[in-house]
Amino acid sequence: MSTPSTPSIPSTPVDDDPLARERAHLSSSRGALRAMREDAEALDISDVTANWVNAQILERQIGERIKALADLSDTPLFFGRLDYLHAPGAERAEGAEGEQFYIGRRHVHDGNGDPMVIDWRAPVSQPFYRASKKDPMDVGLRRRFGYTGGDLTAYEDEHLSDPAEAARTSKLLQREIERPRVGPMRDIVATIQPEQDEIVRSGLGGTVCVQGGPGTGKTAVGLHRVAYLLYAHRERLARTGTLVIGPNRSFLHYIEQVLPALGELAVRQGTVDDLVAHVEVRGTDDAAAAVVKGDARMAEVLRRAVYAHVSMPSEPLVVVRGSRRWRLPAYELEEMIRELLDRDIRYGAAREALPQRIAHAILVQMERSGEAPDDRVQDAVARNSAVKAAVKEVWPAVDPAKLVLRLLTDADFLAEHAKGVLSEDEQKTILWALPGSGRRPARSVKAARWSAADAVLIDEATDLVERTHSLGHVVLDEAQDLSPMQYRAVGRRCTTGSATVLGDLAQGTTPWATRSWQEALGHLGKADAVIEELTAGFRVPTDVITYASRLLPHIAPGLTPVASVRENPGFFDLRPVAGTDETVAACVELLRNEGSTGLIAADARIPVLAEALTASGIGHLAPGEETTAETRLTLVPASLAKGLEYDYVVLDEPQAVVDGEPDERTGLRRLYVALTRAVSGLIVTHTAPLPPQLT
Repeated sequence: MSTPSTPSIPSTPVDDDPLARERAHLSSSRGALRAMREDAEALDISDVTANWVNAQILERQIGERIKALADLSDTPLFFGRLDYLHAPGAERAEGAEGEQFYIGRRHVHDGNGDPMVIDWRAPVSQPFYRASKKDPMDVGLRRRFGYTGGDLTAYEDEHLSDPAEAARTSKLLQREIERPRVGPMRDIVATIQPEQDEIVRSGLGGTVCVQGGPGTGKTAVGLHRVAYLLYAHRERLARTGTLVIGPNRSFLHYIEQVLPALGELAVRQGTVDDLVAHVEVRGTDDAAAAVVKGDARMAEVLRRAVYAHVSMPSEPLVVVRGSRRWRLPAYELEEMIRELLDRDIRYGAAREALPQRIAHAILVQMERSGEAPDDRVQDAVARNSAVKAAVKEVWPAVDPAKLVLRLLTDADFLAEHAKGVLSEDEQKTILWALPGSGRRPARSVKAARWSAADAVLIDEATDLVERTHSLGHVVLDEAQDLSPMQYRAVGRRCTTGSATVLGDLAQGTTPWATRSWQEALGHLGKADAVIEELTAGFRVPTDVITYASRLLPHIAPGLTPVASVRENPGFFDLRPVAGTDETVAACVELLRNEGSTGLIAADARIPVLAEALTASGIGHLAPGEETTAETRLTLVPASLAKGLEYDYVVLDEPQAVVDGEPDERTGLRRLYVALTRAVSGLIVTHTAPLPPQLT
């Protein structure tokens, strides 16, 4: 295969200028991408579709193809080049000619079908991320490109197979890592590190759990793994579906452009609350009730309550057909019921199977008496009013929401099914009707003030009745904050698929936060998952992460601290202040720099700070709102800071962040999150003394 750039490169004077040649290839590649998009837009499907349904499906697929071929002007079409010593896959004979490949976010080919840019996910692109001086992987030269906006402005070469050239840190790679962040999260496809690439390219069949401290790129790794799996297993995942689960809407808005920038438009995004939205959530639980409701033992309570509806018959079943009466003894019906119970199939599936079992037994009697019934007769018997009445009595329908409502409002019903599972105190903690519970008995499902934890219980009960649809792959981010019952809810969405679990045990800020990944993966139904740990920090500056790591012995003993690999130590300052005016002044100071600024504070202090910013004429945004050139300051409640990042951060009153949580450990974990949101600099302002764990 010839070098992709050869047909489109003009002769002199460009040939004498490597940068000009690369710019020419970029221009040609953009033209080729534009032609690919125009070809897709010009497709005529009027003569190739058999019916309206097929036409609609094909039209949608073409529309998605056109969107995927969009050329984002401020996003580099390619970011690297590999010059192989030999053609990949060919025998490495002496004198054999190597090949050259441009590595980018998507595949681009010219009018003859020859590649001009190779997708970063292709096997031939892997050495761009994995090759080194120790293992050059048959790469003679690796070239990285530097961009300003969408303009190619620099390049940097590594001669990996040249023993005379020493290994060195890429300046362009470092610059790209430290580039100011304005707007939503961007992809890291140009900066993926070898240990990250290993996770990204892991197979579809296995579940991977990534423990990563702040700034280690775990979220980006998870998103890029989805993109890679869609590339490697597109047909399978197109059938089964993919889903990214984040902690809240602000976080999902922040990451929503990463996959489209990589050409992937079909991945759903949502929260755990979205998955279990069987009822409207209007109520809240105190911490104690939420912990009990989130405990995995509730699954057993619900299972008992669901199957308690099944009863054994006391009378035989008589089916009348024409002039004949067919009698099914009670003991035979009981045997059918017990067999279905022993098979441990879903409650609803068993209920649907029971009429057919009964009908089959009646048909056996008919055949013994000389009749020759067929399948139509069996279906008719299954629909017989006597059979329906018997099934309704011994295996009645169960409404999951009504069942959960009864458990939470009927003390005797709860005690019956929680005996030996929950203590009496735990039962009282989750009952609505008791004094101090803050919840009144509801007359109906619609009138009930359901909490988020209640919705998860309903989802569990729903799955007991009817199997939840499983997807091909699920990415679960900020997983450390999920309860065991929430893990079960997510696990139901990938029972026949795999998952990528992302989180940091040190950032668990819920009373039920994950204690160990092994335990969490067991609740998820993926106990055999591989656990990987990322400890190299690419986002948080050295001085900042070193200061924040003082909290680790108090919040996650034994966890490996993040080691920043950034050359720029960053800006860090502790400032005692007299009041909010000086905190606002710190924001003004940081806004003089390029990039985004976040003002993070305890939730209770947000109104005070918002008023102070407005009084000073400083515009600000809420988390999830996209920064602009005019408004680059975001006011962030500490409870929403997780997963977000800003070039510069002002952290207001650390002790107030700690005090805003129900217990000290959770508060210190919340503070750890807030301290580690900065990419380039952090100012901590405080009037109250700092938490002793920091001093």
